[in-house]
Amino acid sequence: MTLNPRRTLDELKALRELTGNADGAQRVAFTDVWVTARKFLTDKLMDLPVEVHTDAAGNLWATLKGESEKELLIGGHIDSVPNGGWLDGCLNTLAGLEVLRRLSEGSKPPVTVRLVDWADEEGARFGRSLYGSSAAGGNFDVAEMRKLKDKDGMGLEEALERVGITLADAPDAREELKNAAAYLELHIEQGPVLEGMKLPLGAVLGTFGVERHTITFHGQAAHSGSTPMNVRRDAFRAAGQFSQEIYTIAERHSGVCTVGSCKTLPGIVTSVVETCEITLDQRNLEAGRLAGMWQDAQDAAKKFAEEGGCTVTFGDLWNIEPILFHPELIDAADASILEVVPHSHRLPSGPLHDAAEVARAGVPTVMLFVQSLRGISHNKIEDTEEEHILQSVEALDKLTNRAMAWVGQRQ
Repeated sequence: MTLNPRRTLDELKALRELTGNADGAQRVAFTDVWVTARKFLTDKLMDLPVEVHTDAAGNLWATLKGESEKELLIGGHIDSVPNGGWLDGCLNTLAGLEVLRRLSEGSKPPVTVRLVDWADEEGARFGRSLYGSSAAGGNFDVAEMRKLKDKDGMGLEEALERVGITLADAPDAREELKNAAAYLELHIEQGPVLEGMKLPLGAVLGTFGVERHTITFHGQAAHSGSTPMNVRRDAFRAAGQFSQEIYTIAERHSGVCTVGSCKTLPGIVTSVVETCEITLDQRNLEAGRLAGMWQDAQDAAKKFAEEGGCTVTFGDLWNIEPILFHPELIDAADASILEVVPHSHRLPSGPLHDAAEVARAGVPTVMLFVQSLRGISHNKIEDTEEEHILQSVEALDKLTNRAMAWVGQRQ
């Protein structure tokens, strides 16, 4: 069987029709729609000579046995954010499916090749990204996971039980990486760089490190009509001043900062805000700069709190260090792209990806990016030119060949 990227495009459209609506993709992890998306994938895997199973964390694996027990992994995630895009995550998975089809029709591959659909990469429901890959990679705290709840108050543990997964067993997924020799992941860029350069494809240098925290400003509730402006201890004002300062902090350290949510108490129109909790997400490719960003954020929050007669407290949500991908696999990714299109570009990834957790576990890793139109993702208008989608599947296939040879040489 020859590679058929057009089939991948058709399957992506079919998945969009099956699991999306007018607001976008609805494949949120561990929901009924996610289960439907998983079945869409597993039904197609049943047509191939692969062993399919779900591991202890809920990750789906399809294994094509090769001449060697050393394994080349191709990964993606079929889950989405609410009202998300039609390509984020599932392009990786369905492109990998097409590569498996091509390999399964030829002679036995030199190494074992495995496709993995990671569970809950997005973290959109419970606020913890990379759930499945972190379990496989060994960066997983069951006690902390038990504390997570969705917006409706359902705990992660209960949500997992509803789809047949036992949270306490999730760390056993680490067994899946015991023979992993390399990991590949194709993904839409989710940013504007490749489009700005008029390039369809790029090789990824690594993923930004992340510091993710809550920052809570504490003031004093007071009547909104009778309290003069100059004596107010307005927690929201301090938070607002801080939220402007993060732009300066990001520029100073060549990173990015985002205040993504804001909760106020008492939350009524007739009261000065007593408590304002915001979430801060900071990212950088250099560990030292990332640490500097977080320190500057704490200093700024304390300054604005003090100036407004407030106090401030900090909470930890999640963090991951910058992850640099394997230089030889980056070279292989570049060469594979250049077999498909005239030019390539090397760039870092600002968004988090499962590839970061796999690399963190010591598996040589690389990613391919395909251009995102308007640089938009996590949005129903997320899109990529169809020609570029086809080219990305072809580039992943060529990278698979190079990676298999690379793994073989290292045995």
